Amino acid sequence: MTTDSTGVGEVQYAATQARRARGLRDRPRVRDDDAVLRPARHCLGDRNIAAAREIGIDFLDTSDAYGQGRNEELIARATKGYRDDYVIATKFGNLGIATGVPSSDGRPEYVRACCEESLQRLQTEIIDLYYIHRVDPTVPIEDTVGAMSDLVRQGKVRHLGICEAGAATIRRAHVTHPLAAVQIEYSLWTRDVEAEILPLCEELGIGFVAYSPLGRGFLAGNIADVATLRPGDARRNMPRFQGDNLHRNLQLVEELKAHAAAENCTPAQLALAWILSRASYIVPIPGTSHRHRLDENARAVALKISADTEDALLQVFAPGAASGLRYPENHLVRLGI
Repeated sequence: MTTDSTGVGEVQYAATQARRARGLRDRPRVRDDDAVLRPARHCLGDRNIAAAREIGIDFLDTSDAYGQGRNEELIARATKGYRDDYVIATKFGNLGIATGVPSSDGRPEYVRACCEESLQRLQTEIIDLYYIHRVDPTVPIEDTVGAMSDLVRQGKVRHLGICEAGAATIRRAHVTHPLAAVQIEYSLWTRDVEAEILPLCEELGIGFVAYSPLGRGFLAGNIADVATLRPGDARRNMPRFQGDNLHRNLQLVEELKAHAAAENCTPAQLALAWILSRASYIVPIPGTSHRHRLDENARAVALKISADTEDALLQVFAPGAASGLRYPENHLVRLGI
């Protein structure tokens, strides 16, 4: 599943080694079986975060754009009394979620103001990992990351990250201040990052956080018609979920289901296990609003895919196999900058 257009959707997490993120891997409270969370819907979020903690999940990922800050407030409530047990990541600079018009802000003064507001909403003295959510093409990345670096020196932020950036921008940002993580969409049906971004992360020693690793829930095998999605769900407007694209993509999911049956697991578990098998520095963050899905997806970390299944998945889901763009065109032009 995925967050809706308001940013108030469900809990997102990854059952994997949180230590894989550069700069966080030596944190003593982060264990090999830990996971990553992106909290969301208020009626479920507190309970799901509490449940996640019970199974060793302690790396929380959110943004000031999710629910216009309400997600950060949710994390503050859910972690009250346990703050030191968690690694908390948040983001700034993505204005498009609130306005519906793709836009970003990377001005140094905006960076500083956003950090102060996030610290207040999170009710914490320090943010463990702070991302620029979308690159602002009107501001040199050195200026944006320079301001973020100041926050590290001031003791307000521990580590820095960047989302949906191009390789050249990542290099420039990393020179300005070493990055702990790059976060970009990555899944069986979205493999764009394999050509340039993943090799760059490996070269520079940067952790890679894969969002939407289940193709916004599609690879779990439970979506056959966008009419079943609630009004306002962003997937209703995404090309891969529409018309002939949806029909062709459903054929890919049927292949995934068959291979999952052969591996004695669910399609979602197989899709997550595939990502986990790609490289030790990759951390997927799938989403769910249901406790049983939380447990199901967390178990994917223990799944070892057979060589035959891995080869078959690479053929079925070859780069470009998915039909349709991953975002509407007016959104894509703001990515990979």
